[in-house]
Amino acid sequence: MQTESKEGLLRLALEASGQRFTEQRAAVYDVLMGTDRHPTADEVFLSVRHHLPGISLATVYKSLETLVGCGLALKLTYGDGSARYDGRTDPHHHARCVACGKVSDIEGSLPGPQLETLREHAGNFMVTGYRLELTGYCPDCAPQASASA
Repeated sequence: MQTESKEGLLRLALEASGQRFTEQRAAVYDVLMGTDRHPTADEVFLSVRHHLPGISLATVYKSLETLVGCGLALKLTYGDGSARYDGRTDPHHHARCVACGKVSDIEGSLPGPQLETLREHAGNFMVTGYRLELTGYCPDCAPQASASA
């Protein structure tokens, strides 16, 4: 995606949500759009700080939450309270390593009949979406996991 179109998309999404375009939000958005690693807020902060040395961690957190609120990023939360951020908002799934925490994208979506079956099993719960995450061991951690088992 070209810089101009990324900035234009950011400006439009922020404006539609009643938010201002700022250099800090643009820098955070650039980091998310430039990686497939699903960084933590701390990792985003370290990356953005190279371009904006005066930025604070609090500003990065606020910018990430603003991007999530505008629909330009996803926040992947876990039971341990940790979170990672994803610049991809198109339908896709994730695989998370339970040893190192690395998150990878998995292409695809549930076929219509499977999703309909899940909706039926949900009873009177109104399903508006779903999130599929596979857990296990990444290639780097799998040999260590099998050696300790």
